[in-house]
Amino acid sequence: MKIDRKEPPRRYQVGRVQISDCATIRLEPDEQVTFVTSSGKEHDFTAKSWGFYATPSVNARLVKQGFKTALVNNPQDKMFVVIVDPERMDEFEAYLRQEQGQVIEWLDQRFRLPT
Repeated sequence: MKIDRKEPPRRYQVGRVQISDCATIRLEPDEQVTFVTSSGKEHDFTAKSWGFYATPSVNARLVKQGFKTALVNNPQDKMFVVIVDPERMDEFEAYLRQEQGQVIEWLDQRFRLPT
């Protein structure tokens, strides 16, 4: 793995939100990075020889970590997979209203594992 920090971060606008691009991470196949929220919830990103696992399993590991997974689109009909902390659902819904996005489907609900 190689991390190239961007000092200062590259900043750009997406809709009404300013994004700070802080680093580039280069992963070899079968290497993983784990992103951790301030509350300790984890999200893994794994490189493979054929591409990436962009999320852990949406109906198992992400649910266990306390996340919901949605397929969302924007006014330009671009589609995104988003991982949402249910404790911050009000913030997520406000963001969708501000950016005129909509949830197409909650993937963690569609593909629930049998209990």
